[in-house]
Amino acid sequence: MHVPDGFINAPVSVAAGVAAGAAVALSLRGARRELDERTAPLAGLVAAFIFAVQMLNFPVAAGTSGHLLGGALAAILVGPYTGVLCESVVLLMQGILFADGGLTALGVNITVMGVVTVVVAYAIFRGLLGILPPTRRSVTAAAFVGALLSVPAAAAAFTAVYAIGGTTDVAIGKVFTAMVGVHVLIGIGEAAITAATVGAVIAVRPDLVHGARGLTAPLKLRVDGELVDAPAAAAPVAARSTGKVWATGLVTALVLAGFVSYYASASPDGLEKVAADKGIDAKVEDHAAADSPLADYGVKNVDDARLSGGLAGVIGVGVTVVAGTGIFWAVRRRRTGELTATSVSAG
Repeated sequence: MHVPDGFINAPVSVAAGVAAGAAVALSLRGARRELDERTAPLAGLVAAFIFAVQMLNFPVAAGTSGHLLGGALAAILVGPYTGVLCESVVLLMQGILFADGGLTALGVNITVMGVVTVVVAYAIFRGLLGILPPTRRSVTAAAFVGALLSVPAAAAAFTAVYAIGGTTDVAIGKVFTAMVGVHVLIGIGEAAITAATVGAVIAVRPDLVHGARGLTAPLKLRVDGELVDAPAAAAPVAARSTGKVWATGLVTALVLAGFVSYYASASPDGLEKVAADKGIDAKVEDHAAADSPLADYGVKNVDDARLSGGLAGVIGVGVTVVAGTGIFWAVRRRRTGELTATSVSAG
């Protein structure tokens, strides 16, 4: 659902940029409370993983494909404020390096794909957890529903933005129906990926899943055919290393972007298909970074398509994890500095 340059007029693009900037600024403050020494590097990994999975377009209907948006996944794994930052890092890397999503439309993309998906998904997720039993299965189920509904919500948000600042005169009602209709189908794929990923992390390290904090259900062990409460861990959970999880996640992202992405659907995604069918792409503009060495997720002057796309994917994952981790460590260190200064003043 990356909006290109030319879909939205300049005034609305600027307004969306201001809104996105405000959301990022608010998220920077909120992320200080969500990040700690364990989760700061994992947040960078989540951004890289979302980048990788977004390269894996999956077919959803005749001639149409979809891809992960990632807002629900990021919010549930690392928190809603950090989730908005993860999405923003991904969209920035995609726009600058890979010419995916217009630069003048960056504010629109962050608002629609980042802020809306995170807010809707996390609100639904928390609402469901309030009425479901406090179990890991409930977290996975709530993640599924939140992710499912976040995608058509983003499609509706784009339609609203287009109704205000679209550059072509089209019937908004038809655009809304088409956008929401196809993105409900894409939402099913989003939900499956989100639930599977959240479930996998919960299975090995529930303490690292922001949305799973506070679960009261004890871990059970089967002894002589009966389920009993597992003994308490010998060491505090906070002391456990995240290195294995981080390494496993990074390798998974690299494999997905560097190898599996070659087999992704080549069909246009939901927005591209609707834009072509309804004529809202009549004034689309060439991307300012169209001559980038990594434009269109390929390495310039590498003729082999498999190698070119794989290298681009690996580079994208690497750049995203480095940029994301650096940002999140800086946010965490600033919070730590503020707490230290407060302690010294109180002493």
